[in-house]
Amino acid sequence: MTSFVAHRNGLPATAEDLTPLAFAGYAHFTAMQVRGGGVRGLDLHLERLRTASVELFGAALPDERVRSFLRAAVQAGPADLSLTAVVYSPSGEFTVHNGEPALDVLVRTRPAAAAPEGPLALAAVPHERTLPGVKHVGEVAKTYFLRQAAAAGFDDAAFLDRAGRLSEATIWNLAFWDGTAVVWPEAAVLGGITMGVLKRQLDRLGVPQRVREVTLADLPDLAGAVVMNSWTPGVPVRRIGEVPLPSAPSFLETLHEAYRAEPLVAL
Repeated sequence: MTSFVAHRNGLPATAEDLTPLAFAGYAHFTAMQVRGGGVRGLDLHLERLRTASVELFGAALPDERVRSFLRAAVQAGPADLSLTAVVYSPSGEFTVHNGEPALDVLVRTRPAAAAPEGPLALAAVPHERTLPGVKHVGEVAKTYFLRQAAAAGFDDAAFLDRAGRLSEATIWNLAFWDGTAVVWPEAAVLGGITMGVLKRQLDRLGVPQRVREVTLADLPDLAGAVVMNSWTPGVPVRRIGEVPLPSAPSFLETLHEAYRAEPLVAL
């Protein structure tokens, strides 16, 4: 077995398969951590791929077919790994579809990922993503703002929309703690899979949740903040822009407890 593979539609990808994709950017994807051959929130990953395909291409592949491609890649590697699944059309960019589009799935696996320990300092950057509800490829701004933030002495960057509301971070969702409830920022964001897992498990645990606008001016009234993605349900944030945030170990533990409560589903 190898630590990572690249498959196209369930079979090892060839150079002929991959070369056109090196020059293309119209596609969407999902990223997940596989542990013991299983995935948390698999239903949410499949739903993300399905709805994004309809948005970008007007059609979607059956969930079971996509799942079979994921399974083939996982079976070719170790039990613990990182997996990215990209859905694209062979017709490429700058074309108009006529009729039902053909869709392909490229799956890449890599060694299992681990999140930074934190706490993180995030630069506050004015930025709104195109099609924020779709996890699409080719978002140069994310890496650009990450590197700009690092050059300025921050660990990463959080985004402010045109109304001054905090929305998300480069590759992360944001969540806050007001002392009694988890606060999800009200803004146009990509609904992360880990975010979705936590929402349903926090409901099950009876932890209050609220959606509200959060600006830099609101931060001093909050009791903690984290970022989350497929790597982790929570990395503490100590500062956004020039505004410090308190540590909230009980908030962090609550998020991790909720995440652990989500079962791993075999592919």
